[in-house]
Amino acid sequence: MSDPSRDTRQKVRDLSIRLILLLGTASLLGSLVSNGARSVTGPYILLLGGSAAVVGLIAGAGEFIGYALRSATGAYVGQSHRYWKVAMTGYGLLAAIPLLAVAGRWEAAAVLIIAERIGKAVRTPARDTILSHATTTVGRGWGFGVHKALDQVGAVIGPLVMVAALALTGGYATGFLLLGIPLAGVAMVLFLARSTVPRPSRLEANGGTRENMDNIRGFLPYAAFIFLGMAGFVNFPLISFHLKAQSIIPDAVIPLYYASAMIVSVVVALVFGRAFDRIGTHVLLTIPVFSTVTILLAFSLDPGVAIAGSLAWGAGIGIFETSLRASIAESTTAARRGQIYGTVSAVFGTAWFVGSAVMGVLYDVSIGHIVAYVVVVEAAAVAAYLWMYRSRIVVRLQEGVGDLIP
Repeated sequence: MSDPSRDTRQKVRDLSIRLILLLGTASLLGSLVSNGARSVTGPYILLLGGSAAVVGLIAGAGEFIGYALRSATGAYVGQSHRYWKVAMTGYGLLAAIPLLAVAGRWEAAAVLIIAERIGKAVRTPARDTILSHATTTVGRGWGFGVHKALDQVGAVIGPLVMVAALALTGGYATGFLLLGIPLAGVAMVLFLARSTVPRPSRLEANGGTRENMDNIRGFLPYAAFIFLGMAGFVNFPLISFHLKAQSIIPDAVIPLYYASAMIVSVVVALVFGRAFDRIGTHVLLTIPVFSTVTILLAFSLDPGVAIAGSLAWGAGIGIFETSLRASIAESTTAARRGQIYGTVSAVFGTAWFVGSAVMGVLYDVSIGHIVAYVVVVEAAAVAAYLWMYRSRIVVRLQEGVGDLIP
């Protein structure tokens, strides 16, 4: 005779796995579209008459807006609980990418590029909240790790699509139009996912039990750690600039370094996702380590050492985004999760913007200055982690006596 409660748990687990895979597939296709376009938007804007300064301004503004808006969209998701509507609206703005094929001026292309980044800001908090419910029964780290791995597969395939289009046609328009095919796939997968689990919150029956970040005393140290950890994490455009400026490798090989880093991030997302389920937020301590290792290796003049730095950078991406999202899901109640996701994403993006700007300026001074900056910032990140760990112990003790800080 079967156990009804066991059958119910198994059904919930099966639905959760299906939802994670469907959202992972949607992210794979969406990442294919966005990263395919982003791999060539710089030269495309130059082709349309924009200057290098315009390229930098558009890229910087797009990324900043894409992260800063997440605080507002996360708050809306948290209040309205319209997860699917918001997520699908955000993915819908990917339609800006195929339209780049008919952008006759760089100003029009700039509007479309920024619109796609706004779409990212709209969909991310809603999508991550849906995933947080689905990962309850399969493991937070593993669920987010699988999703991140699928997302990164799209990040590798997208640029290859554009390379093939350029090689065959010599122009960008065909590539942008080809990206409309996976965009149609995104819509179909999302509709299937919504019909499969129309109310994702039901997958997390208890509504989330931990409230470590639902109060300001628990959130501040976490936000400080994320800010410092990300402010010391170099971006790949600066690494690729170094590779070209110092003539370390041929230009055509640089995308292969990036692709290799993305492949590493796929594997690392799965491995460290599973590690998160075993040791929890201690996985976050590897972030300062990989940030420091990356900066020590990636700016070498030796091609072998430089690629090792690029691979360390890819590993850091896989760890950061997997453990960050899993730790939020593990440490917040469902009612506040959308808002926390949005706020943390805004902190993440602001830190990356600030850190990238600082390291870009320091590169013109000396690589040694960048190394010193990263070492200091990541040491501060470790101190912030210890602050965060202590605050969580305090919150749990207070929970035990029924005196949780409001």
